[in-house]
Amino acid sequence: MKLKYKIGVPALLFAIAGFLFTSIPTGIFAQEPAAAADVATDTTSAEEAPEEEVSSLDSGNTAWMITATALVLFMTLPGLALFYGGLVQSKNVLSVLMHCFTIACLMSIVWIVCGYSLALTGGESKWIGGTTQFFLGGVTEESMNGDFPESVWVIFQMTFAIITPALIVGAFVERMKFVPMMLFCVLWLLIVYVPVCYWVWGGGWLAEKGVIDFAGGIVVHATAGAAALVLAKMLGPRTGFPTKLNPPHSPGMVMTGAAMLWVGWFGFNAGSAAAANNDAGMAMLVTHISAATASLTWMFIEWRKTGKPGLVGIVTGMVAGLATITPASGNVGPQGALIIGIAAGIVCYFACGIVKESLKIDDSLDVFAVHGVGGILGTLLVSFLGTSLGGQGINAETSGAQFGIQVTGVVAAVVLSVVASVVIIGILNAVCGGIRVSDEEEINGLDQSHHGEKGYTL
Repeated sequence: MKLKYKIGVPALLFAIAGFLFTSIPTGIFAQEPAAAADVATDTTSAEEAPEEEVSSLDSGNTAWMITATALVLFMTLPGLALFYGGLVQSKNVLSVLMHCFTIACLMSIVWIVCGYSLALTGGESKWIGGTTQFFLGGVTEESMNGDFPESVWVIFQMTFAIITPALIVGAFVERMKFVPMMLFCVLWLLIVYVPVCYWVWGGGWLAEKGVIDFAGGIVVHATAGAAALVLAKMLGPRTGFPTKLNPPHSPGMVMTGAAMLWVGWFGFNAGSAAAANNDAGMAMLVTHISAATASLTWMFIEWRKTGKPGLVGIVTGMVAGLATITPASGNVGPQGALIIGIAAGIVCYFACGIVKESLKIDDSLDVFAVHGVGGILGTLLVSFLGTSLGGQGINAETSGAQFGIQVTGVVAAVVLSVVASVVIIGILNAVCGGIRVSDEEEINGLDQSHHGEKGYTL
């Protein structure tokens, strides 16, 4: 079995490479000559062309979107990696960092090959986008998305495609094989994230219904949270769960990563305005308010229950507040953000206990309880807070009607994520001879057993 496994992986990689090569659009390598030919036959005067280009590009919006893109990538690398890395045992910290970094690289390539085209370009279907921009065919230096370059839009949305599967890492830390992890993320991105992204942001059927998801409550947090719960259940708990749980090996690393997430989240939410405008400013403000409020709410609940306020607790509350405000950040005002922050701190805190104690599921780093529950909660609350307490308004006759639309969006995304995750895991279990590491590897830690390195040398 061991020899078969080693042969199978290179063969799979060669097959994927062959598919990608044969899928390249015929004219992709001829973009520059074609552009030159257009210039040669263009009757527009040399003096008029620069003026047209300048008038169509807004340098302020372009600068902001480039900055927002860097901030969102900063959320995954190093923010999420350090946040998750500090929460595990010291013998597994390097494996968590490796997972996050590898996912960032893999998802970038998948997004360029076909993800962007299928998720965000027009197609005849209401369920999936077009195929005309596979390998970013047609995206040139002159291509525009509104008043900033399409190239910036491609990479901005790429950072969302990177962090969404990376969030799922928290559900299977310390016990999943490396190759199945990579394959799961690639398949899940294509089967779940890409279609849902098109449904909501690409002009698909949920967009036509009027669903509100400003920055990813449905597209990012609900889908990732649902997949995390399924994966944690099917993978099985860590050894000793739930009677023996090892505390985070580095709360300081957890806080450092969480602080990076907080900063990067301004690009995540305010950047989703796709402009340096009033919407971006308000989104940034309400994002901060919700994060601060949820942090304190979580801290006080934990303080009352345990007798001490904890660092890991307060920063986890912050992440819950950020996840919950995300879908509503373009529609609520400061007072609504306060309510969302309080709701996030309370609901997500108790959701953690329900998942681990009542459902007996070892969602190791509370991905579903924090991101899944938080994203869904914010998606539903925007129906009411978007029209009250200084809300920015919603495109619906009544809050009740919008609530029904929001529920439809949540249910559709969660059902797809759950079903697809079950199928993908079943296939990988069969193909890879199981997706969970051996008992010996789990005891020794994945840093040494899977990567041949140590996170620390003392």
